[in-house]
Amino acid sequence: MIAMTADEAKAYARDGYIIRKGLLSTAEVDTFRDRARAQLEAENKAGAVMHKGDKEGKSTLLKMWTKAEDDQYGFLARDERMVDLAEDAIGKPIYLYSHKMTMKQPREGGAWEWHQDFGYWYNYGCLAPEMMSIYIALDKATKENGCLQVLKGTHKLGRLNHIRENDQTNVEQEHLEAALKRFDHIYVEMEAGDALVFDGNLLHRSDANNSDTYRWGYICSYNAVENAPFKRVREYGNYEALKKVPAGTFMSLQDKAA
Repeated sequence: MIAMTADEAKAYARDGYIIRKGLLSTAEVDTFRDRARAQLEAENKAGAVMHKGDKEGKSTLLKMWTKAEDDQYGFLARDERMVDLAEDAIGKPIYLYSHKMTMKQPREGGAWEWHQDFGYWYNYGCLAPEMMSIYIALDKATKENGCLQVLKGTHKLGRLNHIRENDQTNVEQEHLEAALKRFDHIYVEMEAGDALVFDGNLLHRSDANNSDTYRWGYICSYNAVENAPFKRVREYGNYEALKKVPAGTFMSLQDKAA
């Protein structure tokens, strides 16, 4: 439906990412965010949300889903706007690899160190880097509240070695230091409803949330059907046919429990 333009496709191939402004309308992002906030903060109090720590002792809340159910999260993951962008990025038939919410609470949300998503997806049985993600900002994302950062063009480096540190999987320091000298470091500041479409090998990170505002984001990752894992390592990521739904289908749940 609303796939990449020729200019976006060229920028994605060159830089490893594009920003699609206003992928979700104001009404859509407000509805999705407010329902998610009420549900997931209640789940956090009940101990049903993961906490991912950083080296400074702060933590980001994380909620993952193993499948795209018929709820607001599953419907947005299968929304034709998301699916068409992802299919254009990968260039082959795709399926939903995973979807999750990252929640940086005011003054609490921790940092994520530099990494490539394919740096650990490879270890989960995916042979090729025919993978990418779409991050939707649910709150305004700024330097102060820990917006995403990217090293422009680093998807062309291929998969770098990663190591496990604290609760995170990070790129090895020696190669990171070289990449930081050679590639442009971009702070991806976004308005609520904007989407960052990025390659699975693009180096990216985020700082802690040192502001009084929330910085939540919903992330859907997609994989080429032919690149489905050759082994089952995680509950998520294994091939399941993707059933695309019309744009805004999740809004039909407005008066129901999300």
